[in-house]
Amino acid sequence: MLSKNHEVVPTKLIGQQSHLGGSTARSISALAKIGLIARLRNAKYDGYRLTYGGLDYLALHTHNNKSAVYSVGNQIGVGKESDIFVVASPTGRQLVLKIHRLGRISFRTVKANRDYLRNKQGGSWMYMSRLAALKEYAFLVALREHDFPVPEPIAQSRHTLVMSLIDAFPMRQIASVPDPASLYAELIAMILRLAQYGLIHGDFNEFNILVEEKADPAAKGGVALTPILIDFPQMVSVDHANAEYYFDRDVNCIKRFFKRRFQFTPTEAGPHFADARKLIGKDGAVRLDVNVEASGFSRKQAKELEAYMKSVGVDGDGDPNAPRADLEEDAGDDDNEEDEESDFVEEEEPEAEPVEKKEFRDDVEYTTDRLGNTVEVLKTLSVDDKT
Repeated sequence: MLSKNHEVVPTKLIGQQSHLGGSTARSISALAKIGLIARLRNAKYDGYRLTYGGLDYLALHTHNNKSAVYSVGNQIGVGKESDIFVVASPTGRQLVLKIHRLGRISFRTVKANRDYLRNKQGGSWMYMSRLAALKEYAFLVALREHDFPVPEPIAQSRHTLVMSLIDAFPMRQIASVPDPASLYAELIAMILRLAQYGLIHGDFNEFNILVEEKADPAAKGGVALTPILIDFPQMVSVDHANAEYYFDRDVNCIKRFFKRRFQFTPTEAGPHFADARKLIGKDGAVRLDVNVEASGFSRKQAKELEAYMKSVGVDGDGDPNAPRADLEEDAGDDDNEEDEESDFVEEEEPEAEPVEKKEFRDDVEYTTDRLGNTVEVLKTLSVDDKT
């Protein structure tokens, strides 16, 4: 709660608000030892911040209380900006826990421009991770309701979501298929069907497609391949200003992969965005881009997330070799939860005034404040750092 207005929460304020009395110091020490909170060096006052580990714990606590997650198993994937774990429900059903960690691959980009008390417009990494999880869950629900091949959404809390475990291979790991033309046609048909419902995936490539195998005597090679679509934080509306660019990129990503991996080249050019626009609303298809906004993921949140991802160069490039940053360095961001059972309400916080750009020297420490609060943090910046 205090992280809403403080990058580093003063220890004295923690004691006042937690009503722990004499046990405050002991509680803080216990949490810091296991990395759920961290002390920021060079702070002008004694204070702590919530880490990603602490945020993970709060999310898991909520999932456990809601009987969505009972136990956590192995890590099965590391995405561009997420971690994927196998978990189990109280009934023993195996599920997937996806933890969004925006800011990880963009750490080196943002480090040069990062202000430890950046304004709301810039958005904190924890807040943006929550928006990414919220958006992905909203799209999973909408797509699943209209029979798109996506995982079943189970629960969402803070920067995490729980979904069904699909017994399938990532397409990037498949060396050959018995009928590449059929699989290619199915993927292009999925891109066009998304457009029919008013959506463009924005990152439609071999990294975000699972291929499920099922025995089928009628299929070529005796195996039927079903593509499953995953990862939706970058999905946009067909009315988006850059919709044509994203649509063409999705199509071209599939074409390049099939040519490189399966030596398959389609005989027809396209499809083109103009073809997709003709399909919008066809056969009674509803506008899911509109429905998702109405169901909880607002246009304001979409713009905040898009602006953040653009500013740090995260636009769905499908790069599996993106560098991982020191998570402890970016662990203490300023938008977290009101309590351990519900998400914070970010709209209640007033907008900050733009920060005047200045040239910083590497041997000088600067203080800054945000949102009218008298919170000061000292930070040493390198010559290349500007904000």
